[in-house]
This record gives sequence, structure tokens and C-alpha cells, in this order.
Amino acid sequence: MTHHHLHASAETCHWGFFEAGLKPVLSVASGDEVTIDTISGGPEVIPDRSRFHVPPEMSEVHAKSDRMVPGHILTGPIAVDGAEPGDVLQVDILDVQLRQDWGWNLIKPLAGTLPDDFHETRLLNIPLDRARMVGRMPWGLDLPLKPFFGVMGVSPPPGWGRISSLVPRAMGGNLDNKELGAGATLFLPVFCPGAMFSCGDGHGVQGDGEVCLSAIETALQGRFRLTLRKDLHFAYPRAETPTHYITMAMDPDLDQCTVRALRDMIALLGETRNLSREDAYTLCSLAADLRVTQTVNGSKGIHCMIEKAIVHG
Repeated sequence: MTHHHLHASAETCHWGFFEAGLKPVLSVASGDEVTIDTISGGPEVIPDRSRFHVPPEMSEVHAKSDRMVPGHILTGPIAVDGAEPGDVLQVDILDVQLRQDWGWNLIKPLAGTLPDDFHETRLLNIPLDRARMVGRMPWGLDLPLKPFFGVMGVSPPPGWGRISSLVPRAMGGNLDNKELGAGATLFLPVFCPGAMFSCGDGHGVQGDGEVCLSAIETALQGRFRLTLRKDLHFAYPRAETPTHYITMAMDPDLDQCTVRALRDMIALLGETRNLSREDAYTLCSLAADLRVTQTVNGSKGIHCMIEKAIVHG
């Protein structure tokens, strides 16, 4: 196992999109660990540099990167040797750390879960206390931080062309699932050679729903282990935490999200516990939780969670 460190720069970031034609900025062997630095937001979100630490590469990325507006600044892609379409990339999220002492939050007219209710743009810069792991809200609340990456994904099928990073899809991307912090594992289906993993959209903390459009957006550093799984074959992202199995679904219709996430959980229970579809459906009704991941990304999200102790008890 080799450890790599991928720094954020104009040469290693792509802004606002995924695309199968992107060349890898790093190639790793299956099982290697990679520390990835990310940044978040355009020039308009940067606070007073005399009061806050701004990652020095932000100015270069803003000046030189090909920007697809709107979208996220993503670090990558990283090629995993031997990955081919039909495989699965296992992404173990080993650690997530803040890279700066501030974050930002945005309310935008005609966006978010209540697009017609707010008619003025509001941008907040929120101080982050890394020692206490809290964000100081303008009204005096110290909000506990639980950092995770909103965007983790592989390259889409070549036929999709260049797609926005805003909308989550089968290749992952803007999942905005707050369960995917340090200690979680994400499984992504591979659609092109090398898998081509990228991440970004660092969140200091987010509620399920992410209703006003954004979380506390911030720069994060993540440590990942990237493992090629040729023994797994599925077409949509799944995840695990130390305590739960998670299936996910994205669609403009939350009802359709529910259907897909539930069907995938029934399939997962058949694979892991050899339950019949009827028994798995019953167990989901008794013990699984359907949660709204986000309602702001064009395709909304539902994730279905069930405790491992119940499945294997």
C-alpha cells in the first residue's frame, strides 16, 4: 500500500462538471491511500483575508480553471489501476479535517426547497473553531461541526458527455449525504476505465434536506483508501457506516427515490442475509429508516438505512 497526497491547484481541480474525457491527475494502485485537499466556492465567497485563513491555491484556481457555471470545485480525477466498466470502486473515508477557519452559506432566490419564499440573495461567512469543532452562527449559536464531502464520484459513461456537478447520478457526485463522514465506506459503480474518482464540496455540517441550498461550505482535507472490487456488481451507489447499511436513490420525484432506495435495500438484504424478497420487505418495514438526503440538487435524494446489528443479529 502506497500513500499519496493530492493537493488542490489549477492543474488538479475541475470546476463544476464530471466528464469521462478528463485525464487523470494521479494514478494509484488498488488499496492505496490518498490524502486529497479540496477548496470550496468562487471569488465571491472569500471573506476578509486579514481575519481568516484562505487556502493560497484558491486565487490560482479561480483565475485559471475552466469553470462550468454553476458547480463545485472538485479535486481529481484519480485513476485506479485496472478499474473497468462493471466494476465497483470502494471508497473508505478514513479521515476528514477542516482546512480553513471559515465556511459560507447561501440563500438564493428561485433555488432551494422554498424557491419562491426568499427574494434576496444572502451570503454568510461563518467562523469555524477547529479546536472546539463548532461554527459560530450570526445569532450567537455555536453549532457542532460534523464534516463530510458533499461530492464524491467517478466519471460518468462516455456517452453522457460533460455533466454538471450539481445533479447526483448513478456515478455518485453531489450526494450530499451527511452519513458519509470519517469511518464510512462508499461504493460507486465504475463506468469508464480507471474509475476516475474526484471529490469536493466540503461541508462543515449539514442537516438532512440541505433545504436553503447549501450547508456550511468549506475547504476540507480527506484521507481515502481506494479499492477496486471486481467481486461486486451493482449499478447505483451504496454505502456503509460502522453501524449501518445504506442504499441511496436520486430523482426529481421523491416518491421515485423512495422506490429505488427501498428496492436496493431489499436486494442488499438478500445478498447479505439471504432473505427472501418478502422477508426483506417486511424487515424494512419494521427496522429500516427512509431519510431525505437533500431536496435542492435538481434530483432529490432518499437514503435507506438499517442497523447491521439487526441484519446479522
